[in-house]
Amino acid sequence: METILNYINGGMVEPTGGAYLDNFNPATGEVYAQTPDSNEKDIENAVQAAYAAFPAWSRMPANARCDALLKIADLIEANMDELALAECVDNGKPLSLARSLDIPRAVENFRFFATSIIHFHSESHMMDGVALNYTLRKPRGVAGIISPWNLPLYLLSWKIAPALATGNTVVAKPSEVTPMTAYKLSLLCQQAGLPAGVLNIVHGTGVRAGAALVSHKSVPTISFTGGTATGAEIARSAGPMFKKVALEMGGKNPNIIFTDADFNAAVKGSLKSSFANQGQVCLCGSRVYVESSIYEKFVETFVAAAKKLKVGDPLEKDSDQGALVSKLQYEKVLSYLQLARDEGGKIRCGGGAATVSGERCKNGYFVEPTVITDLPIHCRVNKEEIFGPVCTITPFENEDEVVALANDTDYGLSASVWTKDVGRAHRVADRINAGTVWINCWLVRDLRVPFGGMKQSGVGREGGLEALRFYTEPKNVCVRVPSHA
Repeated sequence: METILNYINGGMVEPTGGAYLDNFNPATGEVYAQTPDSNEKDIENAVQAAYAAFPAWSRMPANARCDALLKIADLIEANMDELALAECVDNGKPLSLARSLDIPRAVENFRFFATSIIHFHSESHMMDGVALNYTLRKPRGVAGIISPWNLPLYLLSWKIAPALATGNTVVAKPSEVTPMTAYKLSLLCQQAGLPAGVLNIVHGTGVRAGAALVSHKSVPTISFTGGTATGAEIARSAGPMFKKVALEMGGKNPNIIFTDADFNAAVKGSLKSSFANQGQVCLCGSRVYVESSIYEKFVETFVAAAKKLKVGDPLEKDSDQGALVSKLQYEKVLSYLQLARDEGGKIRCGGGAATVSGERCKNGYFVEPTVITDLPIHCRVNKEEIFGPVCTITPFENEDEVVALANDTDYGLSASVWTKDVGRAHRVADRINAGTVWINCWLVRDLRVPFGGMKQSGVGREGGLEALRFYTEPKNVCVRVPSHA
């Protein structure tokens, strides 16, 4: 059994309290690793290391920081298979998904932000011969980063890379549920020769390690991705300290199909947006709205496609769906399936635990891809984030109605709209209250654009230039222009 260690001041160290947490393989239900149950002292040690490393790292030329991050990207790419297997075992997702999406995107994150920093520019303004103003972007110091369990390395790297690129040092706390790829990233950073203290990774629970990181007086920047309730606690803690905070939280995203959509593309895209990563993606389109004239046809076709998805051992190449990340998440999703029945929903397919062939996975946390219709609009299943392979399908009559339905939620992270009418596409995208709206696609990501949510899906924006701005503080310099005789 592997023992994971913290990465502090360039070294791999045990937790100061000597306590460890069990890590479970979701596909088997068995303990496969031990993770540090770090406390306030571990966070203090990591923050001190990051604070001490900040002056030299922040003064390092952008080209040198770029080179350091590119070395890490190269090492992630060179160890693609090992990292994909670690994420598969850690998270329960199919190995094919980790290899084709999660790890390649981590490579892309490091490369994009490494090179972005050497091309980044700020503003200058001339005041009619009176003065010249120009804006400097200065790194703020130690960035505290808290990342989730659903896309462990992908989202961790998406935060770490811009923070380091802009000259900040980092203390990161990955999810204690899926720590393995973060641990392996630590080893790769050592191999890359990253200076001690520039990146520190402390494992542990949110209650102990996470809270200590958020409340630390020497950590002026906090970036968090996770649940809305935890995000609210972070906001309460960080607010009085005037920290710069980005919170990317839950979603209950609408997926809208109009009659004139490319039907086959809409079915295929909706299937992916409903069930990718076992529905454990904050951007999943779990509320499907279909124009009434094609509603029955869509439901029939969509359900037939969902029934063909193979729930199986994540290590098998033909598995479309793996295990849910933990027993807790497994039980939560099953409780919502029962709630859907209690609320009057019709289970069109799925609806319970999945049986996976083979002895290895007999105790794994597998749930069938589930499609539900005939639910009341305002029921809990249509309102609350389930974060599992569950979607609801509801008919609508016209554009105004579906926009109202799409916006009738506490969340505002993303949406998808399927139509061939260009005017309608732009009109509906403008009317939906969400941080990202995809037209005739889903999860097409451009690292240059801002990313974040509205309402209870979060505050602040990361991604692209917004990330480079988030991790820096603007400073205006005003230079008086000498007058000439």
